[in-house]
Amino acid sequence: MIAELEAEFAGLTLERFTEAEALTLGQILLDLARSKPVVINIRNANRCFFHAALVGSAPLNDLWAVRKSNTALLFQLPSLLVGEKNRAKGDSLALHGLNAAEYADHGGAVPIRVAGVGVVAVATVSGLPSIEDHRLVVAALRALMQRQ
Repeated sequence: MIAELEAEFAGLTLERFTEAEALTLGQILLDLARSKPVVINIRNANRCFFHAALVGSAPLNDLWAVRKSNTALLFQLPSLLVGEKNRAKGDSLALHGLNAAEYADHGGAVPIRVAGVGVVAVATVSGLPSIEDHRLVVAALRALMQRQ
């Protein structure tokens, strides 16, 4: 699964990412999520560009979104990939000195990369099983790439 996630992430690079793209990505995520009980968050280290808590989501989903996005931003990798690598090595975020109240290596946070720039933000979904959160974000990023 690690090789698949690495290959998938390697193919997720945008031409640009502005506030307008953040709004478009948020709308794509809303459309894909439909009536699923999720929180959607798009942010960088300094500010939130888009946030939605859909019907049925819980306050804990907001906390999970922050923790997963912190992990994706720190490692500059999808949170699911970080978790898979940790589990394969018998590692954990705690072994890296990271507090579980601030970081989580479960799926759902995918860094937003711009060609020639690198990671500029992260898109996160929380509320579904880990792999489904991840797949929803990947599908939305692919849809945004097609529009660019």
